[in-house]
Amino acid sequence: MLELYGQKLSSRLLLGTALYPSPAVMAEAVKASGTQIVTVSLRRESSGGKSGGQFWSLVQSLGVRVLPNTAGCHSVSEAVMTARMAREVFGTNWIKLEVIGNHDTLQPDVFGLVEAARILASEGFEVFPYTTDDLVVAERLLDVGCRLLMPWCAPIGSARGPQNLDALRSLRGHFPGVPLIVDAGIGRPSHAAAVMELGYDAVLLNTAIAKAGDPVTMAVAFGKAVEAGRQGHYAGLLEPRDMAVPSTPLIGMAAFS
Repeated sequence: MLELYGQKLSSRLLLGTALYPSPAVMAEAVKASGTQIVTVSLRRESSGGKSGGQFWSLVQSLGVRVLPNTAGCHSVSEAVMTARMAREVFGTNWIKLEVIGNHDTLQPDVFGLVEAARILASEGFEVFPYTTDDLVVAERLLDVGCRLLMPWCAPIGSARGPQNLDALRSLRGHFPGVPLIVDAGIGRPSHAAAVMELGYDAVLLNTAIAKAGDPVTMAVAFGKAVEAGRQGHYAGLLEPRDMAVPSTPLIGMAAFS
């Protein structure tokens, strides 16, 4: 059972709601994936006018928890203001905090991220910080009040999969009791399984499902991959070996002359 800020969840897959061919396809993908949390952008809700309201009503009808985000924010003040507005619109203290520092890679501005997290945590927000795989930044985020971390494995929407497994493994080892959710860069179900095999608690993704040829079928695949990776971690994975090891014992075998 996954527990995030006191909320217990059976699914370890979190989904974004952008980029789908249509709202109807998004809704079907969400249902097919089994997810219990979806991210929603305040910018989409606010700028969509009547269609934005219809989209929000559709999301509400899915029976999932909503995780508003500060996507597109490039400064502390912008992210904090967006989070405050999102709390009013969506009626939740949860916020996926993004403070983007680079226009090309969409890498988080970790300095601004820590400051924005400090402000929001002091105001009662339950912050889901989109961060890098840096251990020191992770410690600072926990120090200012975050109770979980969301490190990237590759740039947003890149579909590259884990670029630095050693860094992700190190994060898991340093923070054994902290929920860790890989966010950004996942492109294939095998990528999701790989990070879950490291002992990560969940995966958040959007583009890999929304832009797939068949988003609904891909949502099913990711749901299964996340579960398979988690079960593999708990079962105890066989570590790679330098030499071949026979699966059939030699001792006791019949000898033929």
